Amino acid sequence: MAQLYFYYSAMNAGKSTSLLQSSYNYRERGMNTLVMTAAIDDRAGIGKVSSRIGIESEAQIFSSGDNLATIIETAHKKQQQHCILIDESQFLSKQQVKQLTHVVDNLNIPVLCYGIKTDFQGELFSGSHYLLAWADKLVELKTICHCGRKANMILRFDGQGKPKREGQQVEIGGNESYQSVCRKHFRAVLWD
Repeated sequence: MAQLYFYYSAMNAGKSTSLLQSSYNYRERGMNTLVMTAAIDDRAGIGKVSSRIGIESEAQIFSSGDNLATIIETAHKKQQQHCILIDESQFLSKQQVKQLTHVVDNLNIPVLCYGIKTDFQGELFSGSHYLLAWADKLVELKTICHCGRKANMILRFDGQGKPKREGQQVEIGGNESYQSVCRKHFRAVLWD
């Protein structure tokens, strides 16, 4: 029986690496996977999922207005899909998470979503909010703060390396713009 999974973490915990490993495992057994990623994040190139350790895969991109159930059903009709893997799932809309529940419940295809839980202000992303509410399985991937504690928060920095307290929720960037930290160090910078 298929299920909806949400693998979540702060940045640099290996979400994309885990996604790519899962896809590889399915394909190694002769099964087909559909890898998808948010069009908004093109740091690795358009239509690519890339890991910091150097592995990558081609991916179908999705935008906020796309109907994921229709995209997946069309791909499934062309070639049986055994698993759907979605990177940057924090960028999914509420409606798109509903569409993924349709894929799981009606097409019986497992959907594995990988994403960041909270933004640089400690607020849930929309996709993460609904995945946390509706996923069958929640799996936290862990990374560590510079102090050695579990990092579960994210700090955003400006061009001069100073922490940002305000701004748009979505601002694409990597290690030059963001740092994963524990709640204690997040509090010390943003809340205290």
